[in-house]
Amino acid sequence: MPKKVLVLEDESSIRGFIVINLTRAGYEVIEAESGEEALELLGRHTDVRVALLDIMLPGIDGFEVCRRIRATNTSIGIIMLTARSQEMDKVTGLMTGADDYVTKPFSPAELTARVDALFRRAGGAVAASGENSGEISQPPFLLNTRNRTLEKNGTRVKLTQVEYSIMKMFMENPGKALSREEILDLVWGRDYFGELKIVDVNIRRLRLKIEDDAQNPIYITTIWGFGYKWGF
Repeated sequence: MPKKVLVLEDESSIRGFIVINLTRAGYEVIEAESGEEALELLGRHTDVRVALLDIMLPGIDGFEVCRRIRATNTSIGIIMLTARSQEMDKVTGLMTGADDYVTKPFSPAELTARVDALFRRAGGAVAASGENSGEISQPPFLLNTRNRTLEKNGTRVKLTQVEYSIMKMFMENPGKALSREEILDLVWGRDYFGELKIVDVNIRRLRLKIEDDAQNPIYITTIWGFGYKWGF
């Protein structure tokens, strides 16, 4: 099966740089100049596993494209392309449903490593169907490791692949305090280039989905100055 990636970037020079390097790395790249075009292409190319979305675009911006993708697709991996000075854009992108971000300017090695890591995880929704076939039950939660889904009190919780990986990690380590560094290694991999803040933002987003009150979490609790614990 082709390794398909969508690249949404309106600056042709940057888009060309990304396309060349991902093609060299073995990916089939679908190119888009606008958010509207990206959404139309994703509707036609349903086998795209990873999307790289620039934020500043003519028409609808990268945040809105991310929201619209996530409204119907939780399995695709999404990486936001952000400028170095736009610190809030990183957080906003993750909170709208992105899995990762790459800060411009970036090296070919960094970009490829990020896409590789996310492609492996996004592909896991299909590839991992035969491994660990079973369930982890910790009421009110039921994690199905066969079809990579989570239920709370019998109701499906829509998770991205990163969120699923975080939940699986927590439910396999009930009551254990996990440092941010451990979580980064377990979920994103030891070769991940990014920053620890991605752990905090993803957990904030996950709490909004699973906690009764995200401001007063009882399932994912914070160990101040260290990390997090699954509160069972």
